[in-house]
Amino acid sequence: MTSVTEPRPASTQARPRLPAWVINSILAVLIIAAAFMPFSETGFRSTNLFTLVVTLLPAAILPFRHRWPIPVLAGFIVFYGVGALAGTLAPGLVLAIAVAMFALANQTTRRTTVIAGVAAMLAMGFLSLLAALGDVFDPRVVQFLFTIAFAAAAGDGARSRREFIASITDRAVRAEETKEAEAKRRVTEERLRIARDLHDVVAHQIAVISLNAGVASASLESRPEKAKESLGTIRSAARVVLGEIGNLLDMLRSDSDDPSDASLPQPGLDGLDELVETFEASGLDVHVRIEGEPTAVSGATALVAYRVIQEALTNAHKYGAEGRAHVLVEVGDADVRVVVTNPSRVADLSESDVAAATVGGAVRGGVTTGTGLGLVGLRERVASVRGTVETGFVGGSYRVAAVLPIVQGESR
Repeated sequence: MTSVTEPRPASTQARPRLPAWVINSILAVLIIAAAFMPFSETGFRSTNLFTLVVTLLPAAILPFRHRWPIPVLAGFIVFYGVGALAGTLAPGLVLAIAVAMFALANQTTRRTTVIAGVAAMLAMGFLSLLAALGDVFDPRVVQFLFTIAFAAAAGDGARSRREFIASITDRAVRAEETKEAEAKRRVTEERLRIARDLHDVVAHQIAVISLNAGVASASLESRPEKAKESLGTIRSAARVVLGEIGNLLDMLRSDSDDPSDASLPQPGLDGLDELVETFEASGLDVHVRIEGEPTAVSGATALVAYRVIQEALTNAHKYGAEGRAHVLVEVGDADVRVVVTNPSRVADLSESDVAAATVGGAVRGGVTTGTGLGLVGLRERVASVRGTVETGFVGGSYRVAAVLPIVQGESR
């Protein structure tokens, strides 16, 4: 399957940025131009070559501000001090210091920005007084300090915005990954649900067909009436299988996420008599005892109770001894208890076979058989309604006991 990558919204796409060399060139031109601007009525107070070099040198050093922000800022302040001692207040140097301060604030922490900004403002304030002939109220000093403070604040704001966008992007990526993981989890759960439903609706009838096919094969010549009766049972079981599979397909085609949706044909305790009849028709003698009112159990709980009985009787029919089973349904105010027992020749098994049979839940004639996947699915079903189930040998019988909570007001 070919995946198509959707374009990102315009608000989240990366904005085009100028190349670094273009930005550095523009800043160099501004610094050089500012160096020759008449900042006062006397312009430069020193026009010697040394002062001119000190004023223009930051234009060449400025591209290194991203790699070494603190040394570059410190160097520019030194250059500013040299110019101030020479009697020059150069706005080009102030612009270079502001750019370096912005780069430092944009790359480091807020604490470093505050320390560097305060130190730079104090140093420039002191050095500016030297070039201002001791006039503390020279407006140029205030302008320089305000420029540095604004550059530090702007750089810190740019860094904070970048970190905020990175955080939002990271959360979006993690949310997308979580969404994909949740989708995979739902797919896995749905596959398990389909497997459980398929096992529930098919396993019993297939077992009936298999057993009666064996009887028919053995009785075909000696007891044709018995063979004919077995073939009739096979035909009836096959019709039931087809009907159950059709119901399962209808459920899979539906839009509902609830496996017990009322629009879908789901069995419950009201179908217990029919279930017992199918087992008795296939040769299993089933004794049922119901205590309480089974109509009080509905919805998913009723479905799970039905499946518990169906799975336990199927195993009793396939693997049990003496061809009989007992079903007990106790309906209380808060829960329903379902117990199914069937005789088993557990006394003939070794300890290892008993352990294996307890896990697999399948014993026939003292030999452990079956994969145990039916009981695994049964435990998953019981857990889906927050119930509990216990399986194992008690005396000479195999016992399946489940306790399922009754949800008040639940409808099927």
